[in-house]
Amino acid sequence: MNMADKYDVKPEQVLADLKAGNILLVDVREPAEFANERIHGALLHPLSTFEPKALPTDGHRQIIFQCGSGKRSRMALEKFMKEIGVEAAHMAGGIAAWRSTGQPCIRIDPATGTVVDKGDY
Repeated sequence: MNMADKYDVKPEQVLADLKAGNILLVDVREPAEFANERIHGALLHPLSTFEPKALPTDGHRQIIFQCGSGKRSRMALEKFMKEIGVEAAHMAGGIAAWRSTGQPCIRIDPATGTVVDKGDY
């Protein structure tokens, strides 16, 4: 297991960077997970079909990978940096850590089946 390092970004920092437009958040979970709950503004690139060259790297925003707990995002990060040669990072603890800090998610209300989205972070 990887120890915390410079590639581990805390949810609070991800939120600040999203608001500032400094990062591109890439969710590497599977489509069903993404449909049920996601972070506003995240792009979906599932790890099961992950192709680093398909990511829009504009050179202005750092790519931050995110998953459910941090394991898959770390795998995507390592593959991306190896194949593309550009530094990136991942959100330590994944969307679970994001929720634990009280940040909002777009989600499906299980009681009604409707999408709950406040439209921002």
